[in-house]
Amino acid sequence: MATSQDFVNWVCGPNIDPHFLKYVLLAENEALWRFASGTTHQTIYYPEAKAFHVCLPPLPEQKAIAAVLGALDDKIELNRRMNATLEKMARALFQSWFVDFDPVRAKLDGQQPVGLDMSTAALFPEHLEDSPLGKKPKGWEVTTLESVLAVLETGGRPKGGVSGITSGVPSIGAESIVSVGVFDFGKTKFVPVEFYEGMKRGHIESHDVLLYKDGGRPGEFEPHVSMFGDGFPFEECSINEHVYRLRSNGLLSQEYLYFWMSSEFALAEMRIKGTGVAIPGLNSTAVRSLGVLVPPKPVMEAFTKQVAPLVTQILSNAKQSRTLAILRDTLLPKLLSGELSFLPDRATPCS
Repeated sequence: MATSQDFVNWVCGPNIDPHFLKYVLLAENEALWRFASGTTHQTIYYPEAKAFHVCLPPLPEQKAIAAVLGALDDKIELNRRMNATLEKMARALFQSWFVDFDPVRAKLDGQQPVGLDMSTAALFPEHLEDSPLGKKPKGWEVTTLESVLAVLETGGRPKGGVSGITSGVPSIGAESIVSVGVFDFGKTKFVPVEFYEGMKRGHIESHDVLLYKDGGRPGEFEPHVSMFGDGFPFEECSINEHVYRLRSNGLLSQEYLYFWMSSEFALAEMRIKGTGVAIPGLNSTAVRSLGVLVPPKPVMEAFTKQVAPLVTQILSNAKQSRTLAILRDTLLPKLLSGELSFLPDRATPCS
């Protein structure tokens, strides 16, 4: 494999395990950057990289350290893949019932809807009709978000911003709105506890749907939707002025609201409304005017009964991955320095 001059390639000799070296470089990331030079493009040159000193335990211990840390990373990756599968399953059901209307179309063809028991299939009508959103099941309501939301609000930050604040209550910005179960903890910002307690709006509740409010280049707006809850990403946090939190008034479940807002239909409408303004983004009037399909309560309940456990598992896996990442990051310097050892005759810790 060939790489450009922007890379330093480490070729391990017989006395160093490559997986161990990976964790050494991760642990020493900040120290490595102290050797960087340049203003617009920070660069670490080969002589500095080659001269960088690290603690090198015996090869068996290197392999043991890499195995322990690798096992934690493997579980984190397994959780990520599992969450992707769980969301895909939930989204497929949403697509089938509320976008493609497969159960209704099956009845139109005189067939039993695939994968549904008799009682669930009976909840769906046998005809489609026109609506402002296109074809919809007969009798189902089409309205706007204004009719189904109990909460649509943003939060705030202290005057002067939060760049110098390193502790307090986490404050969620637009850059952290990705999808359910996904959060970049490296971008965490904080507001003081006193400020958080004084906020009249913007406190996140479990299973809130979060919407990217504004940002992007002129003429471009790409909406993002997420859901936080069950202690992920934090037990307590708030949003800043660039994020909306949405809660249903009971006509929709929070799970349905999340999958509707992140459906291609809703995203397309938000792109149109968010791009046709001077500063790309969605004001509250635009959000309230977004169209939404409201199925009958029994259909909503049947969908939520199947999907809510999947969302709960996604959030649980994500929370577990965060715990594992903290454990890995706590063990990493202790294992590399020799403070913790797998070999009974390990020498004194590196200094």
